[in-house]
Amino acid sequence: MTDLASSDAADGVSDRYMVPALERGLRLLQEFGRGNATLGAPELARRLQLPRATVFRMLNTLEAMGFLQRAGGGSDYRLGLAVLRLGFEFLSGLDLTELGQPVIARLCAEIRLPCNIVVRDGRSIVYVAKVTPPTPLTSSVRVGTRLPAHATALGRVLLADLPLPELRALYPEEHLEVHTPKTPRTVLELFNLAEADRERGHVFSEGFYEASISTIAAPVRDHSGHVVAALGTTIPAPHVEPGRVQALIASVCAAADELSCLLNYRPQTAQLLALTPRHAGGSHV
Repeated sequence: MTDLASSDAADGVSDRYMVPALERGLRLLQEFGRGNATLGAPELARRLQLPRATVFRMLNTLEAMGFLQRAGGGSDYRLGLAVLRLGFEFLSGLDLTELGQPVIARLCAEIRLPCNIVVRDGRSIVYVAKVTPPTPLTSSVRVGTRLPAHATALGRVLLADLPLPELRALYPEEHLEVHTPKTPRTVLELFNLAEADRERGHVFSEGFYEASISTIAAPVRDHSGHVVAALGTTIPAPHVEPGRVQALIASVCAAADELSCLLNYRPQTAQLLALTPRHAGGSHV
């Protein structure tokens, strides 16, 4: 974002550059998701608080462009292939994904467990790369899956660089949404967990987000030293033998360091950048 755009946003005048029809169309697309795979015009009109005739025109336009398609030939709609194409174009344009896919492929071949790369989008983590070993075990996550950052081990890696004021701004509520007994319930509890993770250099959790799953994750940093992704593996077991844990942690951390190196992360250079006025005021993801 340029200084001018930042200034406009801060002054609350950026709305003058908005295109209302485009905004409504994008908001309509955002209503579709895993829990709402198909939606009809009446429901969309209610959700968006728009006249049904307006929603019909939007649906027809998006269907003609391939962003929506009829579900089973009925009156309901679902996301079309044009959305998938955009997603793949986005992922293929990320150096992180292009460089990281071979890294986690080698890691997966070594440890014989599913390996992932995730990034943070606000309060969510998004899976941008995934490699699964040829075993009968299946995983519920896939590229594009979104999970709550505060309730996942991978998310804690991505939040670890945020100072407490920024973390409070991201989570202004008094109590965080709880997914398991291990989910942090307050921002301070989350900050303390993430701080310990940062000092340790990795996260190992057993049953943190799902009771039957364990996770090992490590940060991926770019040339500035900022955490831009988390690289990890998912272990389909609530508990892992201590002897195996250390070997897995070493492999995951080595893979994360390799990807960081490919993204031109150099610890000494990053430290110098952090001391410049441009980078003062805390780390950002």
